[in-house]
Amino acid sequence: MVCAQELRVDHVTVAGRDLRAMQEALESTGLRSEYGGPHSNHATEMSLVSFPDGSYLELIAIQANADPKALAAHEWRKFLKEDAGPTSWAVRPPDFPAEVERLRKRGVSVSEARKNGRKRPDGVELEWETAQVGPANGTFFPFLIHDFTPRERRAYPGGKATSTMYTGIQEVVLAVKDLDAAVAQYRRAYGFTAPLRFDDSALGAHLAWFNPGPVVLATPLSTNSWLGERIKRFGESPCAFILKLPGSTDVASVANNSRWHWFNSLKLGWHLGYER
Repeated sequence: MVCAQELRVDHVTVAGRDLRAMQEALESTGLRSEYGGPHSNHATEMSLVSFPDGSYLELIAIQANADPKALAAHEWRKFLKEDAGPTSWAVRPPDFPAEVERLRKRGVSVSEARKNGRKRPDGVELEWETAQVGPANGTFFPFLIHDFTPRERRAYPGGKATSTMYTGIQEVVLAVKDLDAAVAQYRRAYGFTAPLRFDDSALGAHLAWFNPGPVVLATPLSTNSWLGERIKRFGESPCAFILKLPGSTDVASVANNSRWHWFNSLKLGWHLGYER
């Protein structure tokens, strides 16, 4: 079962058209990614940046000679084709079937499990299953993932974390149309207490931050902002990911009302930050 205290990021996904270009842009921030191989869906391929806490940042793009039908059927096709950047996130519950049952009892729709996998460049086969939570696959609620093969093979293709500068994925910032409605949905699904609310002028957003938990909900300060335009294009979905520095704490950052430090979003092509 997953509750507020146990909601931990398995991985977050950044989508685009060209994997090599995405890797190079991310490497400009000091984060080197490892190629993970093509997915068995005949539509996408990926690379990843893995962290010491086991979480990782996945870059997913359209694979060479992708099957047009497979790509057209992909749930993230718009994100991929339009270089959306932040796209989805996933959690790995300790008991997959129990978490599916718990969410359904709370009135949250959960799809049937679907098997997937990929072959790493070194020939190692990876297999897992996922379940979609809510109406979209990881774009609002995190999707669920369960490994059939050892999980460390998925997270650490090279046998260890690719980055030790950051300890993991700290927070997922979700762009939402109605902050109060989104808060209510998350509280129903995960039993969160009332969130802390504050404005972030650098991001251009009203924020609702759940503590404990990695979820930050964001609605635009102004309708003509980049965040408002993003919601029009991609709907409610992740708009930024926050990394955690060694030694940083959630409580201190909120108590001091500090803001996140952002990498160059124009150069990167999307919003990635870390706790000050």
